[in-house]
Amino acid sequence: PAAGGEPGRGRRGGGRFRVSGPGAAAVRRVVSWGGGVAGCCAKTTTAPLDRVKILLQAHNHHYKHLGVFSTLCAVPKKEGYLGLYKGNGAMMIRIFPYGAIQFMAFDQYKKVIKKQLGISGHVHRLMAGSMAGITAVICTYPLDMVRVRLAFQVKGEHKYMGIIHAFKMIYTKEGGFSGFYRGLMPTVVGMAPYAGFSFFTFGTLKSIGLAQAPNLLGRPSLDNPDVLVLKTHVNLLCGGIAGAIAQTISYPLDVTRRRMQLGAVLPDSEKCLTMVQTLKYVYQQHGIRRGLYRGLSLNYIRCIPSQAVAFTTYELMKQFLHLN
Repeated sequence: PAAGGEPGRGRRGGGRFRVSGPGAAAVRRVVSWGGGVAGCCAKTTTAPLDRVKILLQAHNHHYKHLGVFSTLCAVPKKEGYLGLYKGNGAMMIRIFPYGAIQFMAFDQYKKVIKKQLGISGHVHRLMAGSMAGITAVICTYPLDMVRVRLAFQVKGEHKYMGIIHAFKMIYTKEGGFSGFYRGLMPTVVGMAPYAGFSFFTFGTLKSIGLAQAPNLLGRPSLDNPDVLVLKTHVNLLCGGIAGAIAQTISYPLDVTRRRMQLGAVLPDSEKCLTMVQTLKYVYQQHGIRRGLYRGLSLNYIRCIPSQAVAFTTYELMKQFLHLN
């Protein structure tokens, strides 16, 4: 509590509004809700692109001869326009806790790293972003597994009838709870650079922009005129750039994860049992461009608006919830 004040009341210090006591727990809760809303908004806008990416990454035999835009056109013809949203229900169930956990964990890790390790600046953003991404992935991985299995199915060849049925089938046929964590290793290894460079790039661009051109790129926060925030279109641009850089670095591991997650669904699943084995197999069979980086151009289209919307929504939610 502020000296001489009531418990939970905020006080101004160093130009920032600090909340302590019961108020700190409330702040953590609203930060998690803001992160969840940000994640849902971002994924909803790019769900069709996400489904096509999964089909291409694992070389679904119905679409493996097609390119990115040919597949985008072929899916509605073969499965109807709702086919572009296959697996979207599971993704929405997953992405809210994922986004909430990631954004909340990022803020908490950033504070801990700065306080306990004495590290600040660019390095602590990079470390906090990586740790937040890994935390969110581990907590929500079973839902991601189910979502990928549903999205890879093609009309007329359904093995899973829905989310609950997919959970039951994976649990009974693939070794219980361990079956839900197939492909976790490349996911964690890939998530560290992805989330780390994503938060690192966005935070760095935001800091540089507000420091070098505050009048051109910044504006007063809606909830605290003393705090300068990026204008909406600049937020979108910075979020998009952050997503593009992070995706390029981690994409081969994302391909590896998808193939391992699909497991017995693929005819060559016995050759993709470990991360290293899968990387070698994909490289030997399909090469770099059509294997390890297959669907990357689509991923740019997908991740740039996704990350742009996520970071922009999160910044707006912080203002709406009076967190600045």
